[in-house]
Amino acid sequence: MIRAYLNWSSGKDAMLALHLLQDEKKIGIEKLVTTVNTDLNRVSMHGLPIKLLQQQADSLQIPLHQIPLRGNVSLKSYNEVMLNHCKKLQEQGFTHSVFGDIFLEDLKEYRQQQLEKLQLTPVFPLWKKDTKKLISKFIELGYKAIVVCVNAKLLDKSFCGRIIDHSFLNDLPENIDWCGENGEFHTFVFDGPLFKKPLSFRVGEKVLKDYNPSEGDDCFKDEKEQNWDNKFWYQDLRPQ
Repeated sequence: MIRAYLNWSSGKDAMLALHLLQDEKKIGIEKLVTTVNTDLNRVSMHGLPIKLLQQQADSLQIPLHQIPLRGNVSLKSYNEVMLNHCKKLQEQGFTHSVFGDIFLEDLKEYRQQQLEKLQLTPVFPLWKKDTKKLISKFIELGYKAIVVCVNAKLLDKSFCGRIIDHSFLNDLPENIDWCGENGEFHTFVFDGPLFKKPLSFRVGEKVLKDYNPSEGDDCFKDEKEQNWDNKFWYQDLRPQ
């Protein structure tokens, strides 16, 4: 069986990718790989406490590999750290790297270019699938997820902290992708068929955070001409 690791965001798309591969039984996911913000001790972008991330991996019964990154990291530094960790995974015998991407062509191309340097093969189980069908399948399979982050430019804070269900989907504005594939929202999966047991957590407050590009990136120098989405609502979750 092909040995692979899954780039694990802690959210629904990565969960669906894992579920589909487990069904096919052609690619064995032997490790979950997650980038974490060392300034906050949380999952990058999703803002999930690392303790909940570890509990998630334990319940899925798959080892977790964390990649530590500073909160405000340049693209150059990010690439260096990622390539270093991917090389370590390759040395452990992994040949394939799995992603939950659905239709962002530039992101897929970027991943392929980076992995090509190490001769690792990228795998995209959800690629070009209908996002409405994907999220409906996610719900029908019995998975449960809570929205932990929303782009404040596209969704108001009332969407943050909601459970992913048909009511949530029906309330989404027409311009929002049902899987949040354009970065509209991010989720934390806490129960479902592949979990040994559901995760317990407490719902805390909602927090608005601003992010600015790292000054170390040349592509960000003329920031005034760019239209960056840098405000996000986060739903704080606490392990129980």
